[in-house]
Amino acid sequence: MSRGDLSEAEWRLLRDLLPAERGRKSRPAGDNRPIVNGILWRIRTGAPWRDVPEKYGKWMTVYQRFRRWSEAGIWEAAATVLAQAMADNRHHSIDSTTVRGHVSAAGAKGGLANRRLAARGAGSPVRFIVSVMPGASRSSSISPAAKRRTVKPTTP
Repeated sequence: MSRGDLSEAEWRLLRDLLPAERGRKSRPAGDNRPIVNGILWRIRTGAPWRDVPEKYGKWMTVYQRFRRWSEAGIWEAAATVLAQAMADNRHHSIDSTTVRGHVSAAGAKGGLANRRLAARGAGSPVRFIVSVMPGASRSSSISPAAKRRTVKPTTP
């Protein structure tokens, strides 16, 4: 087990939330634990999917399960369960980061816009959003066909 991989207690909480993967006829389905560890490694490091280490499985398998589970809402359920477990065990995450503002930022006048933004954020539920741009919603201006249409002919 590497640093950052799921502990036994964390895995026990998550394993029931994940769907049972069906294998092909010729081989049984693999274990989800290395796949989840691979997904967490990729999210933690910010590396490209192709750089996921082999010990977590093939990078394409890790990526496909991440996409499939994201579309099915598995990650939202997992975040909710983990947050409840942390609250039940009285674990608290405290951040001691300090950000120092510029001298001219002190004493700025609030105004209506700031009050509205503050009211909008107060009491809002925490959201876990994974956005993936499907091929259908890509901008037509970057498609090869659109580039061919916009190329101006050169005259000699």
